Amino acid sequence: MGPTASGKTDIAASLCKRFPFDIISVDSALVYRGMDIGTARPDAETLRRTPHRLIDIRDPEDTYSAGDFVRDARIEMGRIAAAGRIPLLVGGTMMYFRALTGGIAALPTADDRIRAQIDADADELGWPALHEKLREVDPAAADRINRNDSQRIQRALEVYRASGKSLTAWQDEASQNSARDDWRYAKIALQISSREVLHARIEQRLDGMINNGFLEEVQTLRRRPGLTRRQPSMRAVGYRQFWEHAVGECSLDEAKAQTLAATRQLAKRQLTWLRSEAELTSFDPLEACAIDAISAHLAGKLL
Repeated sequence: MGPTASGKTDIAASLCKRFPFDIISVDSALVYRGMDIGTARPDAETLRRTPHRLIDIRDPEDTYSAGDFVRDARIEMGRIAAAGRIPLLVGGTMMYFRALTGGIAALPTADDRIRAQIDADADELGWPALHEKLREVDPAAADRINRNDSQRIQRALEVYRASGKSLTAWQDEASQNSARDDWRYAKIALQISSREVLHARIEQRLDGMINNGFLEEVQTLRRRPGLTRRQPSMRAVGYRQFWEHAVGECSLDEAKAQTLAATRQLAKRQLTWLRSEAELTSFDPLEACAIDAISAHLAGKLL
């Protein structure tokens, strides 16, 4: 696991040459078909050499939850183990990792009516104002969720309005009641020691996405019947900002600047998650012989 642009795909592909690993993607955007450039989807050659499970399994009009991920990941983990190999979970969606290893609440299902009302409130008041409303009913969730993270604010408010119980209360209950599974997890974090270097990598990657046709990808997605900017897939970092540019609400330079700011905020949140993760071993992927150090660590865990 690790923040965006930390080199997780390259390290994972190298590890697959040294160990009997099969990769399972832990990425809430890569599950969607047609979202290749803006998600930094591994290229065709990488996927040919090291296939990734749980990529391209949903249409962008659909929703995909942490509960869906836990179910699908455990199915794939079982298949990999049955073949005599070892699952390697790779990605940056920390909530998915936490749900898989620590249990997940049986939350109320999505309610289109409640979501539509929350969206209407956001159009009128703005997401920071709804973040304050969330703080009134679930201060712990408000502390965890960025005031501009529309998707997570919406879900937390939806859970409360649908059940009368806060998201945090649901999660605490799940943590207390969750049964441990039979898997042992070796947790490795890729953390680049220099924040400036990480930010430079983020900007370089975004420039590459734009040069490779990211705007055209967003335009293609906009032409899909039934797909709107309100759906979870289009709230992914980059897609939201470039959709706004595609409909004339901001310039390309503004979309790029907003995407960079949002991506840096995402990386900051990911690093915060990692600091709270128990039994985690961190490596700087840019250090000399990092792959050897990670391999040696894993070899010890697998004995």
